[in-house]
Amino acid sequence: MTLRQKQSEFVILIASLIKYAYNLGYEITFGETLRSEEEAKRLKGLGKGIYPSLHMYKLAIDLNLFKDGKYLSSTESHRVLGEWWEKLSNSEYNCCWGGRFKDGNHYSIEHNGLK
Repeated sequence: MTLRQKQSEFVILIASLIKYAYNLGYEITFGETLRSEEEAKRLKGLGKGIYPSLHMYKLAIDLNLFKDGKYLSSTESHRVLGEWWEKLSNSEYNCCWGGRFKDGNHYSIEHNGLK
């Protein structure tokens, strides 16, 4: 699967995740989607990210989660969505949830060993 094909599949999968979240009574807003190379390097230097980042490849998104109007910022708040996201993995791509590395609002598709 090419990078561009993964990007297209990622969009479809994220749409499914958002619909699933809404069906559970959550609301979603977008956090970071696209990250520049410079920003990825800066965040890595601060110990707050990796370089290269899957955000640079358009294969990661940070989602802001709300329930009953309240912002849910903890990794644990994302667990039900994150575990559902991981189950979407197949032989073509691996869906990774940031809750496995204390970044609960991060959802991505593995690419070249990056999660």
